[in-house]
Amino acid sequence: MEFQTVLGGTLYFLALINPASKIFLLSSRKPPYRPEELRMVSMRSSLAAFLILAVFTLAGDFMLRTVFHIQIYSLKIAGGIVLFLVGLSAVRKGRFFEGAEAHHLSDISIVPLAAPFIAGPGTLTGAISFASINGIPMTLVSTTIALFLNFLFMMTSLKIGRLLEAINATGPLIRISGLIVAAVAVQMALSGAEEWLREIFH
Repeated sequence: MEFQTVLGGTLYFLALINPASKIFLLSSRKPPYRPEELRMVSMRSSLAAFLILAVFTLAGDFMLRTVFHIQIYSLKIAGGIVLFLVGLSAVRKGRFFEGAEAHHLSDISIVPLAAPFIAGPGTLTGAISFASINGIPMTLVSTTIALFLNFLFMMTSLKIGRLLEAINATGPLIRISGLIVAAVAVQMALSGAEEWLREIFH
Protein backbone atom coordinates (compact mmCIF):
# COMPACT_ATOMS: atom_id res chain seq x y z
CA MET A 1 0.00 0.00 0.00
CA GLU A 2 1.30 3.42 -0.88
CA PHE A 3 1.75 5.73 2.08
CA GLN A 4 0.65 8.83 0.19
CA THR A 5 -2.61 7.19 -0.92
CA VAL A 6 -3.39 6.05 2.62
CA LEU A 7 -2.55 9.49 4.00
CA GLY A 8 -4.65 11.23 1.38
CA GLY A 9 -7.53 8.83 1.95
CA THR A 10 -7.33 9.25 5.71
CA LEU A 11 -7.47 13.05 5.47
CA TYR A 12 -10.29 12.80 2.93
CA PHE A 13 -12.43 10.61 5.20
CA LEU A 14 -11.53 12.68 8.25
CA ALA A 15 -12.89 15.75 6.47
CA LEU A 16 -16.08 13.86 5.60
CA ILE A 17 -16.48 12.56 9.16
CA ASN A 18 -15.88 16.11 10.43
CA PRO A 19 -14.66 15.74 14.05
CA ALA A 20 -15.60 19.37 14.85
CA SER A 21 -19.30 18.53 14.71
CA LYS A 22 -18.82 15.63 17.14
CA ILE A 23 -16.86 17.82 19.54
CA PHE A 24 -19.65 20.38 19.43
CA LEU A 25 -22.36 17.76 19.98
CA LEU A 26 -20.66 15.93 22.86
CA SER A 27 -19.30 18.98 24.68
CA SER A 28 -22.65 20.81 24.62
CA ARG A 29 -24.67 18.08 26.36
CA LYS A 30 -26.38 19.13 29.58
CA PRO A 31 -25.54 17.73 32.07
CA PRO A 32 -22.01 17.00 30.82
CA TYR A 33 -20.92 13.44 30.20
CA ARG A 34 -18.94 11.70 32.88
CA PRO A 35 -15.59 10.30 31.63
CA GLU A 36 -16.87 6.70 31.56
CA GLU A 37 -20.04 7.76 29.72
CA LEU A 38 -18.04 9.68 27.14
CA ARG A 39 -15.75 6.70 26.61
CA MET A 40 -18.71 4.34 26.13
CA VAL A 41 -20.52 6.66 23.70
CA SER A 42 -17.35 7.32 21.71
CA MET A 43 -16.44 3.64 21.46
CA ARG A 44 -19.91 2.38 20.57
CA SER A 45 -20.49 5.04 17.94
CA SER A 46 -17.06 4.48 16.37
CA LEU A 47 -17.54 0.70 16.19
CA ALA A 48 -21.04 1.05 14.75
CA ALA A 49 -19.83 3.57 12.17
CA PHE A 50 -16.94 1.26 11.22
CA LEU A 51 -19.33 -1.64 10.61
CA ILE A 52 -21.59 0.55 8.46
CA LEU A 53 -18.67 1.90 6.42
CA ALA A 54 -17.16 -1.58 6.07
CA VAL A 55 -20.41 -2.96 4.66
CA PHE A 56 -20.70 -0.12 2.16
CA THR A 57 -17.02 -0.45 1.22
CA LEU A 58 -17.33 -4.19 0.61
CA ALA A 59 -20.77 -4.39 -0.97
CA GLY A 60 -21.83 -0.82 -1.75
CA ASP A 61 -20.83 -0.85 -5.41
CA PHE A 62 -22.56 -4.20 -5.97
CA MET A 63 -25.75 -3.06 -4.24
CA LEU A 64 -25.86 0.18 -6.19
CA ARG A 65 -25.31 -1.31 -9.63
CA THR A 66 -27.09 -4.65 -9.26
CA VAL A 67 -29.92 -3.99 -6.82
CA PHE A 68 -30.74 -0.30 -7.28
CA HIS A 69 -29.27 0.21 -10.78
CA ILE A 70 -27.53 3.41 -9.67
CA GLN A 71 -24.19 4.51 -11.08
CA ILE A 72 -21.39 5.77 -8.84
CA TYR A 73 -21.52 9.23 -10.41
CA SER A 74 -25.19 9.59 -9.44
CA LEU A 75 -24.35 8.77 -5.83
CA LYS A 76 -21.45 11.23 -5.88
CA ILE A 77 -23.67 14.05 -7.12
CA ALA A 78 -26.47 13.26 -4.64
CA GLY A 79 -24.08 12.79 -1.73
CA GLY A 80 -22.25 15.98 -2.65
CA ILE A 81 -25.50 17.97 -2.60
CA VAL A 82 -26.53 16.60 0.81
CA LEU A 83 -23.06 17.17 2.27
CA PHE A 84 -22.95 20.70 0.80
CA LEU A 85 -26.19 21.59 2.59
CA VAL A 86 -24.68 20.42 5.88
CA GLY A 87 -21.56 22.52 5.32
CA LEU A 88 -23.60 25.53 4.21
CA SER A 89 -25.72 25.32 7.37
CA ALA A 90 -22.56 25.34 9.48
CA VAL A 91 -21.16 28.38 7.66
CA ARG A 92 -24.41 30.35 7.90
CA LYS A 93 -25.67 29.35 11.36
CA GLY A 94 -22.54 28.28 13.22
CA ARG A 95 -23.91 24.77 13.83
CA PHE A 96 -23.90 21.53 11.85
CA PHE A 97 -27.25 20.16 12.97
CA GLU A 98 -30.33 21.92 14.24
CA GLY A 99 -30.97 21.22 17.89
CA ALA A 100 -27.71 19.30 18.34
CA GLU A 101 -26.64 21.56 21.19
CA ALA A 102 -29.81 20.71 23.12
CA HIS A 103 -29.59 16.95 22.73
CA HIS A 104 -30.37 15.40 26.11
CA LEU A 105 -30.61 11.69 25.38
CA SER A 106 -28.50 9.50 27.63
CA ASP A 107 -27.29 7.29 24.78
CA ILE A 108 -26.82 8.83 21.36
CA SER A 109 -24.04 6.46 20.31
CA ILE A 110 -25.91 4.70 17.49
CA VAL A 111 -28.48 7.30 16.45
CA PRO A 112 -27.68 10.02 15.65
CA LEU A 113 -23.93 9.83 16.41
CA ALA A 114 -22.83 6.73 14.47
CA ALA A 115 -25.42 7.36 11.76
CA PRO A 116 -25.86 9.87 10.30
CA PHE A 117 -23.28 12.07 12.11
CA ILE A 118 -20.23 9.84 11.45
CA ALA A 119 -21.37 7.41 8.74
CA GLY A 120 -23.49 9.93 6.88
CA PRO A 121 -24.37 10.33 3.19
CA GLY A 122 -21.07 11.99 2.33
CA THR A 123 -18.93 9.42 4.15
CA LEU A 124 -20.82 6.48 2.66
CA THR A 125 -20.57 7.96 -0.82
CA GLY A 126 -16.87 8.58 -0.29
CA ALA A 127 -16.30 4.98 0.87
CA ILE A 128 -17.96 3.50 -2.20
CA SER A 129 -16.29 5.81 -4.70
CA PHE A 130 -12.87 5.61 -3.02
CA ALA A 131 -13.06 1.80 -3.06
CA SER A 132 -13.92 1.79 -6.76
CA ILE A 133 -10.77 3.81 -7.51
CA ASN A 134 -8.22 2.66 -4.93
CA GLY A 135 -9.52 -0.77 -3.94
CA ILE A 136 -11.23 -2.18 -0.87
CA PRO A 137 -8.10 -2.79 1.30
CA MET A 138 -6.89 0.80 0.86
CA THR A 139 -10.35 2.12 1.68
CA LEU A 140 -10.69 0.01 4.82
CA VAL A 141 -7.27 1.13 6.06
CA SER A 142 -8.02 4.81 5.39
CA THR A 143 -11.46 4.74 7.00
CA THR A 144 -10.16 2.83 10.03
CA ILE A 145 -7.41 5.38 10.68
CA ALA A 146 -9.83 8.29 10.15
CA LEU A 147 -12.35 6.75 12.56
CA PHE A 148 -9.62 6.21 15.15
CA LEU A 149 -8.52 9.84 14.90
CA ASN A 150 -12.13 10.94 15.19
CA PHE A 151 -12.46 8.68 18.24
CA LEU A 152 -9.54 10.48 19.89
CA PHE A 153 -11.19 13.84 19.20
CA MET A 154 -14.45 12.55 20.70
CA MET A 155 -12.68 11.28 23.81
CA THR A 156 -11.18 14.72 24.42
CA SER A 157 -14.26 16.66 23.29
CA LEU A 158 -15.08 18.01 26.76
CA LYS A 159 -11.61 19.49 27.23
CA ILE A 160 -11.54 20.83 23.69
CA GLY A 161 -15.03 22.29 24.09
CA ARG A 162 -14.09 24.11 27.29
CA LEU A 163 -10.94 25.46 25.69
CA LEU A 164 -12.80 26.70 22.62
CA GLU A 165 -15.45 28.37 24.76
CA ALA A 166 -12.79 30.07 26.86
CA ILE A 167 -11.25 31.72 23.79
CA ASN A 168 -14.58 32.18 21.97
CA ALA A 169 -13.42 30.00 19.09
CA THR A 170 -16.33 27.55 18.84
CA GLY A 171 -18.29 29.54 16.27
CA PRO A 172 -15.31 30.32 13.99
CA LEU A 173 -14.09 26.71 14.12
CA ILE A 174 -17.51 25.36 13.14
CA ARG A 175 -17.78 27.84 10.25
CA ILE A 176 -14.27 27.02 8.99
CA SER A 177 -15.03 23.29 9.24
CA GLY A 178 -18.31 23.89 7.43
CA LEU A 179 -16.49 25.64 4.61
CA ILE A 180 -14.10 22.69 4.25
CA VAL A 181 -17.04 20.26 4.26
CA ALA A 182 -18.83 22.34 1.60
CA ALA A 183 -15.68 22.42 -0.55
CA VAL A 184 -15.29 18.63 -0.29
CA ALA A 185 -18.96 18.28 -1.23
CA VAL A 186 -18.58 20.47 -4.31
CA GLN A 187 -15.53 18.49 -5.40
CA MET A 188 -17.47 15.24 -4.91
CA ALA A 189 -20.41 16.49 -7.00
CA LEU A 190 -18.13 17.85 -9.74
CA SER A 191 -16.29 14.53 -9.87
CA GLY A 192 -19.60 12.73 -10.34
CA ALA A 193 -20.69 15.20 -13.02
CA GLU A 194 -17.37 14.75 -14.82
CA GLU A 195 -17.81 10.95 -14.85
CA TRP A 196 -21.39 11.35 -16.12
CA LEU A 197 -20.33 13.66 -18.96
CA ARG A 198 -17.45 11.36 -19.86
CA GLU A 199 -19.85 8.42 -20.16
CA ILE A 200 -22.27 10.43 -22.32
CA PHE A 201 -19.67 11.73 -24.76
CA HIS A 202 -17.45 8.65 -24.76
